[in-house]
Amino acid sequence: MSRPPLRIAAAQPALVPLASIKGRGSATAMPHRFERHEREQVDDGWGALDQQAAEERLPPATQVIEERAGTILSSDQSPDIAFDTSINPYRGCEHGCIYCFARPTHSYLNLSPGLDFETRIIAKVNAAERLREALASPRYQPRSLVLGTATDAYQPVERRLGITRRVVELLAECRHPFSVVTKSSGIERDLDLLAPMAVQGLVSVYLSITTLDNALARLLEPRAAAPARRLRTIRALADAGVPVGVSVSPVIPFINEPELERILEAAAAAGASSAFSIPVRLPWEVNPLFQDWLARHFPDRAGRVMARIRDLRGGRDNDARFGSRMTGEGVWAELLRARLHRAAARLGLRNERRPVQLAAFRRPQLPSAQGRLF
Repeated sequence: MSRPPLRIAAAQPALVPLASIKGRGSATAMPHRFERHEREQVDDGWGALDQQAAEERLPPATQVIEERAGTILSSDQSPDIAFDTSINPYRGCEHGCIYCFARPTHSYLNLSPGLDFETRIIAKVNAAERLREALASPRYQPRSLVLGTATDAYQPVERRLGITRRVVELLAECRHPFSVVTKSSGIERDLDLLAPMAVQGLVSVYLSITTLDNALARLLEPRAAAPARRLRTIRALADAGVPVGVSVSPVIPFINEPELERILEAAAAAGASSAFSIPVRLPWEVNPLFQDWLARHFPDRAGRVMARIRDLRGGRDNDARFGSRMTGEGVWAELLRARLHRAAARLGLRNERRPVQLAAFRRPQLPSAQGRLF
């Protein structure tokens, strides 16, 4: 018999015993908010639970599911966001960042925002073809575009699939400006495309660096590039003439927040020219997943962390309102902004985004069954 939809409350007990899965941010395939059935393990007397426990100790493998997307461009109407359009070649992300605001999107696929988000990656294998169709339309007008806004366009599976590479090739062909936000050193592979576009003022890259501590990075984002490797990527991009900034996001109080100035200093020394940060957000299923992660890894300060987040969010665990969701409110939010601006000014880092150059855009040709005459 079906039950009412699952309601996820921040006050619910820990989702799993206090144990982690090596190389994964989540410790469970927690149910999503659209689940209508509850499941409970029952010992059948044949040792099934013992066998299942042994199997669950094995690290879960990553499964890539190919998808042929109907559309690839997403319009963004939020006043909190400084771009108009986004492209996400993948759904889900193997980096496993426990704080990822995109985790709840797996719920729409009837998959868990927990382990499924990290281990079941949807690859939009026809992304470049759909993008060519969109850009070739007479109705399309070039707008500010960001690659990889929900999940990282350069996550590990990209090395094998090359979907992002084909998208960037098309953007270079069309001289369409775009930005990238990534945690991956894999973007260095595409320097042959990015560097010439940078000369034309058509590209900018932001490396997300949340911590300089390797041990903390392994807990926060277990399959992303190490902090030192990301700094080397900033240097490689800057040396190639690609404008590169640093995103210290999300800022988590009492976890990575004390490192804010040190991260900015390291990024500036590596060649970053701009910086921004966003306080941690806990929408939908991210909230219980994050609180479970806190209980497992930082039980001594979990209460303090959540109390400070609530101070930042008007007494709530999360605030989804436009105008405050990306910045927070109150004394602590103001202090964070002041620290960022003061450090950025001292280091010569810009806070504003580079102006987008749209005039160079040229519409791509669609493939024709007859070929081209000339």
